[in-house]
Amino acid sequence: MPRTEPGRGRRRRSGRCVDPVVGAGRRREARRGHPARPLGHVERDRVLLPAAPRRFEAPTRVISGIVLAAGTGSRFGGTKQLAELDGSPLVLHAVRALREGGVDEIVVVTGHDADAVEAVLPAEVRAVRNPSFRDGQSTSLAAAIHALDERSEASVVLMADQPGIRGTDIRSLVETFRATRARIARLRFTDGPGPSLLSREIYADAGHLHGDAGARVLIASHPGWVEDVSIDRPSPPDVDTPEDLEA
Repeated sequence: MPRTEPGRGRRRRSGRCVDPVVGAGRRREARRGHPARPLGHVERDRVLLPAAPRRFEAPTRVISGIVLAAGTGSRFGGTKQLAELDGSPLVLHAVRALREGGVDEIVVVTGHDADAVEAVLPAEVRAVRNPSFRDGQSTSLAAAIHALDERSEASVVLMADQPGIRGTDIRSLVETFRATRARIARLRFTDGPGPSLLSREIYADAGHLHGDAGARVLIASHPGWVEDVSIDRPSPPDVDTPEDLEA
């Protein structure tokens, strides 16, 4: 019988064809205490770990800021949103207070003289035009609510003609809301109430108001919804006439 040259081919033992290299490896595994695996079953023995589950983060909650700046300024005699106080248009005083108060988005509702008002707004502010602004303040509030980020959980509502509201006032409203989850958080100055924060829970109610009363109707109808935030100073005056800018 012809001999097989060393290092070539396969050796026959017990009627089976055995690869010298693989066979040696299997013998080493057996000596180490690991049972040799049958040939041809390497893939079957491999353990595949399940894919790591995907992590979904909850949507970030958003505190919105609304500036109602759609009025005609009939008593003022012009577009008072653009009247300057300390070098800035009145509408920007409200925007600045909201920004300093830490809100996540700012929506300014325009109507009368909309192009001119929108032209002075910073790039990060979103303008929403209210074609029904002559039907009252409630229509501007509804327009703003419908335009808010879908993650909005509450909104601070300011008028464009009350420049004395401060960023610290806004922060107090937001902190009170987060601590109490009140439907309405309202500033309470030493001489009367001020602007309010409206919870998402009452967006539908606020969006269906009529006339010029705005959120005051909700406050009057549901006093139990209101959490007052005490501010230790008199209420900032509204600007109704040019003379008010000089006061």
